[in-house]
Amino acid sequence: MNIRSVELTDARSICGIYNYYVTDTVITFEEETVSEEEMAGRIEKITSTHPWFVLEEDGNVIAYAYASPWRVRSAYRFSAELTVYVHRDWTGRGVGSKIYNHLIKNMEERGFHCLYGVIALPNDGSSGLHEKSGFTKCGHFHEVGFKFGRWIDVGYWEKIISV
Repeated sequence: MNIRSVELTDARSICGIYNYYVTDTVITFEEETVSEEEMAGRIEKITSTHPWFVLEEDGNVIAYAYASPWRVRSAYRFSAELTVYVHRDWTGRGVGSKIYNHLIKNMEERGFHCLYGVIALPNDGSSGLHEKSGFTKCGHFHEVGFKFGRWIDVGYWEKIISV
């Protein structure tokens, strides 16, 4: 397995991972699939300020993780929200932990202070991944999303990475 920085040409593979979660799960609150062009634009926007990595197996992207600004105000500049998605055929094999911990280490090297994970609940896999990576739950919002005809809670996990 190889972790590397994302390239715009990865947009197609990333859509192949992400759009499953859009159409078949409540893990993302997005309700319409994302085109390759839209994803390439998202990659460009994120990588202008924050890291985005992909994990490959035999040349195929099987997971990705990126950081994005927590909020837009200047005082938030040392905090970031992290995101990770794993191809549905690769879940439960440690792939998410591998790429997520790579991203966390990169954020430490960049001098970030606080990292956040935002999780649609319930999601034992994602909350377990965050807790295994040293995050602690710091908030719970009830019924903030509505998808597939039901209300969905959201939990916040945080990790302080510098002192």
